[in-house]
Amino acid sequence: MAQSILEHGASTAAALGERLDLTPAAVRRHLDHLVEEGAVVAQDPRTPLRRGRGRPAKVFVLTEVGRDGFDQQYDDLAVDALRFVAETGGDDAVREFANRRVAFIEERFDEVASAHSHLSPAEVLAQLFTDEGYAAAVRTLPGSNDHEVGEQLCQQHCPVSHVAHEFPQLCEAETEAISRVLGRHVQRLATIAHGDGVCTTYIPSPPTDTSNSEKEKVSS
Repeated sequence: MAQSILEHGASTAAALGERLDLTPAAVRRHLDHLVEEGAVVAQDPRTPLRRGRGRPAKVFVLTEVGRDGFDQQYDDLAVDALRFVAETGGDDAVREFANRRVAFIEERFDEVASAHSHLSPAEVLAQLFTDEGYAAAVRTLPGSNDHEVGEQLCQQHCPVSHVAHEFPQLCEAETEAISRVLGRHVQRLATIAHGDGVCTTYIPSPPTDTSNSEKEKVSS
């Protein structure tokens, strides 16, 4: 029944019964179960549906919980596919796949940086990841005397976390791509794939150019 709502959108109990060839009692039983699980919710239709006198029929729509159930099926398919890649092509093939998946980081970094010149490099990365469904943000880390010691790139959501739990190459490829576009080493501190609440990457502040100050010391 949830599959039918996913494919056809908001549906009345009558429409579901007709599509699935179920009796009204059977439809109600299934819907009550889905509502209890939090997979669907009943709403008033945006455009009232005519059914004679009385209030318009409620429509049932999938919730985020309901959609997550289908996302898990796609995760299972992705894991199976990567297992096949690993079995037939080895670890190198899995790493190549992981690198291709995060190619958007290097392909779009300059484009986003040019379009949003007010953003720092870390904030550009956050925008990139957010566009890809990661819900990312940047947190500045102050050091002594309020000098910045670096930033943290925080990804509140990871669309491949279930897959990355078995194939950490996906996380590793992300981290390596971030290092390349920034031109400095970064460190992954936490990942959703391994049970943390957020994926966190430490980005150190760029090294300061001390050549001029050293020259001044010598000349004085």
